[in-house]
Amino acid sequence: MQRLMIADGSDIVRKVGKRILSELGFLVVEAGSDREAIMRCQAQLPNFLIVDAALEGALDVIAAVRAMPQGKTVRIFYCVIEADLKKMMVGKRAGADDFLLKPFDRKILTSVFGGFAAAA
Repeated sequence: MQRLMIADGSDIVRKVGKRILSELGFLVVEAGSDREAIMRCQAQLPNFLIVDAALEGALDVIAAVRAMPQGKTVRIFYCVIEADLKKMMVGKRAGADDFLLKPFDRKILTSVFGGFAAAA
C-alpha cells in the first residue's frame, strides 16, 4: 500500500483529503504542523507528500524531506490556493515535484492520485 502524508494546518482539509485518498487505496498520515510533518517523515517516509503552501515552514518541510536518506524518492505536491507562478517557482526550487490547487475535491484528487494508487 502506498503511503501518503497530508501536511496542512487545517483539520478539515486533512480529514477530507484523508477520507478521499484512503478510499483510493492509500495509507494516509496527517501532519498539522511543519515539525510534526518532519518528525513523521523521519520515522517513516511516505511515497507521496502533500504540503500546503500556507503551512508555516512548508518550504522547510520540503527541504528537510529532500535531505533525508531516500528523500529524493518522495513525490512532493506543493498545494497552492491559486496558480501563483512566483509561489509555485519557490516551491519548485525547494524541491516540489508537482502542484495541487486548493480547494481540492474528490474529482481532483482522484484524477491526480488514482493512477498512483492503482500502480501500487
